[in-house]
Amino acid sequence: MPFYEHVFLARQDASAQQVEELTAQMTGIVEGLGGKVTKTENWGVRSLTYRMNKNRKAHFVLLNIDGPSAAISEVERQERISEDVIRYLSVRVDEHEEGPSAMMRKADRDRERDDRGGGFRGDRDGGFRGGDRDGGGFRGDRGPRRPREDVVVEVAEEE
Repeated sequence: MPFYEHVFLARQDASAQQVEELTAQMTGIVEGLGGKVTKTENWGVRSLTYRMNKNRKAHFVLLNIDGPSAAISEVERQERISEDVIRYLSVRVDEHEEGPSAMMRKADRDRERDDRGGGFRGDRDGGFRGGDRDGGGFRGDRGPRRPREDVVVEVAEEE
């Protein structure tokens, strides 16, 4: 059977329990049509790049599906009907990725960096230590100023 990665975005104001029920409903549809969901990942509430249906954030859920295309079609049909689902995307892949997805690995990496206290995210003052925030007058590591070669300056001699 073909492999699919299916991601759907649920409204931010939906509770975690509602998102879990929606995930269970989609899993039931796939299994009812002869497929199986090999992995389910809840990526949590994340900010959207742009507003969708008046939502600025959404619950992200990934399903790795091993099943017929009819199962994917039915899942997408149910998600079009559901008011809780903002967007969805199904992609056919050659094989499923072992272990956590790239999004989960990124979340783990960010969490470790925050625990160590390194980087700008750990700094409570926004990461700036003195100086102007806009960099006015501070050249940092850009090196000394060099005169522009395309500007000719004539100096008048005094008598």
